[in-house]
Parts: sequence; structure tokens; C-alpha cells
Amino acid sequence: MASGKESKGLDNLAFDMDEIVNDQPREKERKTCESHSVTEEDRNKPTYCVTDVPPWYFCIFLAIQHYLTAFGGIISIPLILSEALCLQHDSLIQSRLINTIFFVSGICTLLQVTFGVRLPILQGGTFALLTPALAMFSTPEWECPAWTQNASMVNTSSPVFIEVWQTRMRTLQGSIMVASLLQILVGFSGLIGFLMRFIGPLTIAPTVSLIGLSLYDSAGTKLGSHWGISAMTTVLIILFSQYLRLIPIPVPTYSKSKKLHTSKFYIFQIMPILLGLAVSWLVCYLLTIYDVLPSDPAEYGYLARTDVKGNVLSEASWFTFPYPGQWGMPTVSLAGILGLMAGIICSMAESVGDYHSCAKLSGAPPPPKHAISRGIGVEGLGCLLAGAFGTGNGTTSFSENVAALGITKVGSRMVIVLSGVFMILMGMLGKIGAIFATIPTPVLGGMFLIMFGVITAAGISNLQSTDMNSSRNTFVFGFSMFSALVIPNWIMKNPDFFKTGVTEVDQVLHILLTTHMFIGGFLGFFLDNTVPGTRRERGLLAWDKEHLEESSNTLETEEVYDLPFGITSCLSSQSWVRYVPFCPSKD
Repeated sequence: MASGKESKGLDNLAFDMDEIVNDQPREKERKTCESHSVTEEDRNKPTYCVTDVPPWYFCIFLAIQHYLTAFGGIISIPLILSEALCLQHDSLIQSRLINTIFFVSGICTLLQVTFGVRLPILQGGTFALLTPALAMFSTPEWECPAWTQNASMVNTSSPVFIEVWQTRMRTLQGSIMVASLLQILVGFSGLIGFLMRFIGPLTIAPTVSLIGLSLYDSAGTKLGSHWGISAMTTVLIILFSQYLRLIPIPVPTYSKSKKLHTSKFYIFQIMPILLGLAVSWLVCYLLTIYDVLPSDPAEYGYLARTDVKGNVLSEASWFTFPYPGQWGMPTVSLAGILGLMAGIICSMAESVGDYHSCAKLSGAPPPPKHAISRGIGVEGLGCLLAGAFGTGNGTTSFSENVAALGITKVGSRMVIVLSGVFMILMGMLGKIGAIFATIPTPVLGGMFLIMFGVITAAGISNLQSTDMNSSRNTFVFGFSMFSALVIPNWIMKNPDFFKTGVTEVDQVLHILLTTHMFIGGFLGFFLDNTVPGTRRERGLLAWDKEHLEESSNTLETEEVYDLPFGITSCLSSQSWVRYVPFCPSKD
């Protein structure tokens, strides 16, 4: 998750894919993967593999689909983070944060597809770094001044207010940049292969689940701003994504063989979150212009109005260009660095799993060690860039978009390249960020209720490869989860308990012990590797078997992981290449 990391249980197409594929010229069909058999195995093969290039109009459509798939998870991060940065009443800066995170996500996607793992995998913000960031700003020295909570007392152009939020942002930026060095080191040194020997489902499951569970307070606050609007948003998203996702909408299309005709377009499956937000947004707008919602900020339901955010849409520029250091020179916090490193370790473990899933769905062989090392290293560079640009977050692989490969049966990395370009362009349109910044608070609450619930379930789903009839496994998972909920809650209520006399040590202890996923992940890691248990019991045998099956059902060779522009050919003649963990070696 990502990403937010969502479930991979989608099983239908955005368009009627049989019709689209059959409309392609015969020479295109010969270049695509041979999947014409009626067997179940062949039906699951991709129509276009990693190195194939679909027709340009098909590429554009699928690129937009990937953008919309990642949309909800990406915009959620700056909107949640803005409260910790004391920016809840400055919608213009919120819109710039949204533009920046889209811009950087696009750049990181291009880097990952071109020089990283080289699979069709999209990059975006990560909730694994959001949780420790919120823990960092929950410490007494970083709490927002009381006057920043009152909209009537906030002057967004005041130097005092600007210094308040920029100080926090610069500290978060610098801490992310330093923490990202760990990911760069682990990736490019090849250490990720060694670390993954000790990280199994019983470590990943509580870690990812607690990312979603730890955000319940943020979701609850927004839900409570107007329960009716929040419930409507939640019901609409559930209706579109679960009940109507198999209902096609006929749209006019043109092809050489059938001329002008109608095709089935699965709109509810491709953009359920966006549709749910749009309908709820429209309802809030109508309730606002007819003065059904209260106009007094002190009354319940005021935050559901669409004019709360002022004139942010008119004030935002049409074009903006995010750049490194746009909020000032980054600073660092030792406590913040250590907390964010815990998030980065979680993100790395998730990404390795995404690489294998992506390879399987796109018809590529399981990623070799050099590709995984390069992918993790490039993700580290992405976090470094995100910190420098000032997104307040890092980047990771998006599981939702990996699932989209299974839906469309198109594993072409050219589609993801176009999606990265599309995100860069969206990041440069200031009005786009401003539109997303004006989403009413209860509408966001309804979306968060769905999104964080799915993240929690996605974490628990990692347990399917373990033996949960084993008392050992139920103990490890249950103890890790419950301890990670109890300890941070107690520390937040008793912040003065850990007073060592050294401010830096106090900050480190506070951030680590109030970061749910750190406690759950650490306990799961420690117990899983020390309590006796077989590899089958721990779920490691099932992982190995799955990867072995992937290698026997591939449609490409390992050359898809070679570096671009002939770099691999140039390096293959050098004897020292075999000692570089992230370089492919022909030996």
C-alpha cells in the first residue's frame, strides 16, 4: 500500500478485453503471448507481456486506469499529514502537497520501470512512513500551537504561521532523506536477499495490519464531522466496488472490423473510489448552495460544506513546478530517523512480495537477485527524492496496481511508463491539486473507512500461507497484534513515564513505542525467529513453492531484467560485474 496495500481479489476487466484483443491486426496478435488454449492456465496468461507494446490508444487508456487505481491512496497521505503539520486550515498548501506527491510518484515510477526492477509496477506514497511521521509529531515539542486549530485565528500568509508548518516539514524531509539511505544501502549492497531469510508472513502480517489499524483515530475524527455524509460515501464506494463491479456500461467505440459499435465498459470496477467521492461531493455542494448545512463553524455538520476551504481553487495557479527544497533547507531529528527506518524496513518487505506478484501476472520469470536489489535500491532513491521535494512521505510499490495487471491481462511496462508521465503532468497542474484539497472532511472520512479497513485485511491475508491451526502461530500473531495496540495507547496517556534525562533518548523511545507497526513487527520478527517451528508451519515453505511454480509458468526470459540502452551488454565483458549485487551478469 502501499500504499496503501490493498487486496488482490479483483477478477474482471475494465473493458470487454476479448473484443479489444480481437480487434487488433493479425501481426499484433502474433507478437502477443500465445494464450489461445481453453485451459485455465492459458486463460490466466497475459495478453501483452513485459516487453510487448500495445496499440497507443490502448496504452493511454490503461495508463489512466493505473493512475485512477492509485488515486485514493496517494491523495490520502498529504491530506492526513496536513493535520500533523498544522495545515488543516491552509488548503492552498495542501493542494501543493498533492501536486508534489503526484509529481514525485511519476518520476519514481519512470526510474523503477527503466532502471529498477524493470517490471510494470507503479510507485506512490506509502502509509508505512505516514505512521511513524504521525508518531513523531505527537511528541510534546512538535504538537501544533492551539491557535493553529482555530480557523479564525490562522493567517496563512503570516510569517509566524509559515514558520510553524515549514519547521515541521523541513524536519520530516531531512529525516526521510537520512532514513532512505538505509534502503539504498540494503538494496544496492544485496543485503535484501539476506534479510528476507528472516522476514516471513508472521512478521509482515502484523506490521501491515497495524498500519491500517493505527489510523483509526484520523478516520474517526473525519467520520464524526457528519456521520450522514460519511455513511453515504462509504455505502456508495461499497456499492460500486462490490455489488456493481460486474455491471458493464455500454459506450460507443470504433474498430476497423466492426466500425462504430458499443463496447462494455466496467466503470464501477475501474474507478469506484473516484465515483463515490464525486457523488458525495455533489450532494455536499447541493446541500451547501441551498443552505441545508449549517454556516456556523461551531455547529455540527459545518465541515460537510464545500465552501469551507475558501477560494483555494481560484487562488491556485494553473501550472506549478515542484522542486527540491521548495519548503527550505531540510533538517533532521534522530528520533524521527529511527522511527522512519522502521517504516522503510516494512516497505522493503512488502515490495519484494509485490515484485514476485507482478512478475507472475506479467508473464515474466521470478525476479533474480540483482533485479530485486536494484528495485529496492531505486525505491530508496525514490524516498530520497520524495524527501528532497518535500512530499512529507516516501515511495513504494503499489499493490493495487499489481492487481490491475491481473484484471487487464496487460503486463506491458510501456503502460506504466505512460502512467508515470501522466502523474508528472497531473503534478504540474495546480488546479488539479486544488480540486482534491477541497474534498469535504466527512467525504474523506467515508473513503478512509474503506481504505484503512482494506489495508488491515491485506496484512492479515499474508497468514494464508502459514498453519493457523498451530498454537505457536496463533500465539505469535495474537501477542504481536495486541501488544502493538496496548503499549502505544498507554504511552500516549502517560508520556512522562520514560524520562531518562536525555531529550534525544526520550524522543526516540516515545516515537518507537507509539508506532504500532514497529512494536507489532518487532515482536512478530523476534518470536517467529526464536520460537521453534518448521518452515511449513511458518509459511516459508509455501512461499518457496509459489516462487518455484512461477518460474515454470513464464512467457519471457530473464533478459527482461537487463539494464536498458545496452548497458548490460557493455558491462558483460567486465570481470568485476559479477561482484556488483545489482548488476546482471551473463555468467
